[in-house]
Amino acid sequence: MLGPTERVHPRARHLEQRTTLEVLERLHAEDFVAVRALDAVLPKLAKLAEAIACALRAGGRLVYVGAGTSGRLAALDAAECPPTFGTKPSQILAVMAGGKRALTRAAEGAEDDSGAGARAMQKLRVSSRDVVVGISASGTTPFVLGALAEARRRKATQALLTGNPKARTTPRIVLDTGAELIAGSTRLKAGTATKLALNALTTAAMVKLGHTRDGRMINLRATNLKLSARAVRLVVELGGVTPAKARVLLERSHQNVRAAVERALR
Repeated sequence: MLGPTERVHPRARHLEQRTTLEVLERLHAEDFVAVRALDAVLPKLAKLAEAIACALRAGGRLVYVGAGTSGRLAALDAAECPPTFGTKPSQILAVMAGGKRALTRAAEGAEDDSGAGARAMQKLRVSSRDVVVGISASGTTPFVLGALAEARRRKATQALLTGNPKARTTPRIVLDTGAELIAGSTRLKAGTATKLALNALTTAAMVKLGHTRDGRMINLRATNLKLSARAVRLVVELGGVTPAKARVLLERSHQNVRAAVERALR
């Protein structure tokens, strides 16, 4: 039986005969489906985010596992956590079917190797301290399921993020977005829902871990001019000092925003 994302969408009939604006309107209408898909799973996402926070607090890791679009979205979320929240690259990882090369060039056959998924967990020495989140719109990707099975064997906390309500792996979080406007193209609303879910997981976990203060990136790493300017602004706003004083405090704190704010408040 075909999974939800493989079915033909009712509104896709004669899509190629529509005007460009009509095509965009139909695509955009599906975006709202992606947003609404999270409504039903917020409690499950909250529980998983808390597990991630607990794991990171105890020295464990968050390990994403995916293939194709799912893997690339996972890699994006993992890569953005260090500059945004000041985490170490080793704390939040993304394992991609086909390796790093598959991030920029399709390696579709790699997703069929369940053994490779298991070996990736072995190589990382996944343990009970870690949380492993598999991402598979179809819920049947062998690479992802193989990794989750090995993570389970190693006593790690694990979960599957999927678009298929009939996926057999448990525990699972189902982002039920249904058929795509282009059948099987999960880079569309299934990918949008996945991106939203990953944003929610890591952001909520970081908030629980104290990496933000009053909606600001207190652990920001100022690695470019834009972020350096933001660091100064954060110290000004949270520390109640002038920009000039903020720059001095940041210099004394080795560009550590949290330390600079604490110096300002003292």
